[in-house]
Amino acid sequence: MQQKIALAALGLLSLAPFLWRLAHKGTNEIIGLLSDGGIGLLLFLLLLYSPRWLRIALATVWAGFIIGANELLAAMLRLPSWEDIHYLTDPAFVKNSTGSFNLSSPGLVWMLVISAILASVLPIPRPQRKHLLPGVLMVGIALLLLQGYASANHDDQSVAARHNALHWFILDALTPRPRLTAAALANYRLPQGLSRQDLDGKALSEKYGAKNVLIVTLEGIPGLYYPEARKAMGMESTGISMDRLAKSTPQAMVIPDFAVHSHQTIRGLYALLCGDFSKQSWNTPKAVELQGLPERAKDCLPAQMASQGWSTHFLQGAGLAFMGKDRFMPLIGFQQAHGSEWFKEANPYPFEWGVIDDIFFRGARDYIAKLRTKDNPWMLTLLTVGTHQPYAVPDDIAAKYPSRRIATIDMLDQTVARFIEDLRKDGVLKDTLVIVTSDESHGSEAADWVGSWGLGLVLAPENGQLPRTKAGSYGLVDMEASILDYLGLPIPESVIGRSFFRDYSSPREMISFTASKRRWHSAQNLRYECAHDGRCRVGKADSLLGPPPAEFVRDKNGIGSEIYLISAVLDQKLAPQQGERVLQFANGEIRRLPEKIQSDWADSLVGAQNLDFPARSRVRVSIRVKMLEAPAEGVQLRLAFKQWEHPLKEIKHEDFPLLHAQEEGQLEFSFDNPRPRQSFSIYLLGEGKDAAIRLEKFDVTVDNREG
Repeated sequence: MQQKIALAALGLLSLAPFLWRLAHKGTNEIIGLLSDGGIGLLLFLLLLYSPRWLRIALATVWAGFIIGANELLAAMLRLPSWEDIHYLTDPAFVKNSTGSFNLSSPGLVWMLVISAILASVLPIPRPQRKHLLPGVLMVGIALLLLQGYASANHDDQSVAARHNALHWFILDALTPRPRLTAAALANYRLPQGLSRQDLDGKALSEKYGAKNVLIVTLEGIPGLYYPEARKAMGMESTGISMDRLAKSTPQAMVIPDFAVHSHQTIRGLYALLCGDFSKQSWNTPKAVELQGLPERAKDCLPAQMASQGWSTHFLQGAGLAFMGKDRFMPLIGFQQAHGSEWFKEANPYPFEWGVIDDIFFRGARDYIAKLRTKDNPWMLTLLTVGTHQPYAVPDDIAAKYPSRRIATIDMLDQTVARFIEDLRKDGVLKDTLVIVTSDESHGSEAADWVGSWGLGLVLAPENGQLPRTKAGSYGLVDMEASILDYLGLPIPESVIGRSFFRDYSSPREMISFTASKRRWHSAQNLRYECAHDGRCRVGKADSLLGPPPAEFVRDKNGIGSEIYLISAVLDQKLAPQQGERVLQFANGEIRRLPEKIQSDWADSLVGAQNLDFPARSRVRVSIRVKMLEAPAEGVQLRLAFKQWEHPLKEIKHEDFPLLHAQEEGQLEFSFDNPRPRQSFSIYLLGEGKDAAIRLEKFDVTVDNREG
């Protein structure tokens, strides 16, 4: 009896994704069912014929992977790629994202957990019948071959609809990308629409009246949720609608066709604030690379406004340290940058990422009130965090909604609408340009392309003179050019994009990389969607966004593959092709040391994280610290090196001297990269009761000798 239960548990564990998809999607995702079934059968055989210790390990990894992938799919409507591995080894990200154990599909979780436990603890003898292995193996392989054929011919469907999470993870890691030679990259010239600013359009007004600028960035919100944007883009309601925000902004200029260019907050903020496309890959974010180009950082929006007399401020609901915003924001010109530590009001219920949206907007209102007491104009950028998984909503309210995500969107709708009304009561809208946007899009099951659709909403003193619906394609990349154009300020040559405050008669180039697809809208009004293996579809369309063209056919001419050249050139924009670049990770900050180190990531005093180095390059690291306070026995600092969060022992360097209070220590060393390195991190670690250091210097210099 135990053996039968164990075999049933093994089958349930292996085929849980198949059964879950079948129960919730029926046969609407038949290609995905083929993927689930093929992977499930192969896993079943592997577990069945494995020794018990290996079966336990594989069952645990499989259950954990599928649970994590399902949470990512629920939050962002995409499957994990191999580049996401470093998030799983990020204690802060895992802790905050899984806080309160609020899972999107508890039924699937319990199915996996219980079956994994039973399959691990109960005895499972190997089958005596020899024909079981080749028979099941052949069926599993046949299902995957059939899935591969069907997937290739229906790649206009979403990746998630066609793949099991593990199947996609393996394909994404092993499928070679289109090969791009150094000569091809060096000789390629970007389309003008992606490489320069375009102010050739006709201005909407001869004069604008706002002196202050407020950018309200809503975490993950797509344009789909704003009723008029949804209607303009030809989309039906999905049951999620920010009607209160719409009611509070009856005279706002709505930009329905508004693109975000990638996933991840730090990438969206870079595009928004620096007038440049974020990377069309998962390589080192440009926000990190910008540290080696201080002159380019001066061209970013807050630095430009500060140079013209504006006071510049950044306020977000989460802590600043995650994704390095504590370094990025001052670098690009914010004179004041604050995170969750700025807010004194406590959350009424637990939320791991920071302050809930209600508290955030009350604090933002107070912040603006203080700014208005000063004589000089101001620029303030806000970033919410409540709609980030695991979502800032109490359990009793969440129970009234289909999901926690929908509940937090509704709560955000209430709080941001109330915030806009408060600004109106306070008189802020009389002299302030307010832009409501989003850092990225968490997508929608309604359509795959919604992952590239952001929110674009403009409130200005002269809203009566501006159109209610702004025609044309725009995106985060256009934010800086638009604001500087509105204020009549000079726009640096390095800033690209069009202005929201001009009308254009010509089509628009636009790109994005979301939900594992690259999208490109060309100046010839052609829309391309390209898969990870280089296959593209093409059709006539007015925009990157919106329902796919009626004739969306295979790109047999191979023109769409140009998007890989475009992406590579844009990605390398801040990386010098030769010479040196210096990344600075310290500038006199004071850090308290933990009494005992618990983990490298959580306790690192400073970190040069997720860096990419080209082949045949040399890296020099220079560190200088001063021990301000230390226990009597002193403090021994050390470094840890990791790649894809796996420890590296090959980087040789001397040790730090034992440091006592008021003593300085420094360390310099270098290492070569015969092959490219990706997701490379350096952690500075130390422990001591009541100990503190000042980080005088932490420079990483990359000498690209290949160039």
